[in-house]
Amino acid sequence: MATIGIIGAGEVGSHIARAAIVSGYDVVIANSREASTLSGLVAELGPSASASTAAGAAAAGDFVLVAVPLRLVNDMPVEALAGKVVIDTNNYMAWRDGNYPIVDSGEKTEHELRQEQLPASKVVKAFTHIQAPRIIAWGRSRGSLDRLALAASSDFPEAVEIVARLYAQFGFDTVDNSPLSESWRTRPGQPAWKQERQTRSKLIANLVGANRTIPR
Repeated sequence: MATIGIIGAGEVGSHIARAAIVSGYDVVIANSREASTLSGLVAELGPSASASTAAGAAAAGDFVLVAVPLRLVNDMPVEALAGKVVIDTNNYMAWRDGNYPIVDSGEKTEHELRQEQLPASKVVKAFTHIQAPRIIAWGRSRGSLDRLALAASSDFPEAVEIVARLYAQFGFDTVDNSPLSESWRTRPGQPAWKQERQTRSKLIANLVGANRTIPR
């Protein structure tokens, strides 16, 4: 199995780390502080987990998950992420992040901005419309009548393929909502961002029913 680098050790990053380890991955996780501050989380996750810096996690991962908000001035390790698929779990929220006029106006999505900040990487938006604990609790085996779906958006089909494999291992189907310019359809306030159970057909309908004028 591959190694997943995880930048961000909060609720999203830590829950995806748990799900990944159950699925057989190794994880290298980083936060904004010293790696030593993650000793408790690493001990809880077990021998398949280790801690590093953001650049170290990026370098170690066969692909990398970014579970921290976007900043207009890039704070991600560009060189260490070059050539890699970067799974961006960020939801831009003005109340938390401050106002980003270029996103508020609809000119660009936050994930298009992340792609611009990481021009040598392949950014894919994923895991943004499910609460972190449900990533583990809601997974179902393939063919289950109550199996749910999650969306992925990218300008790179190979990045969506990696997310689709990860979703499947976690127990979810994939709905491709590409390219990144369409990623607004799963942002906060849209029908797909309901934090509720969505089958594949329901998620597709919610994506189609999105309205860009809905406020966050």
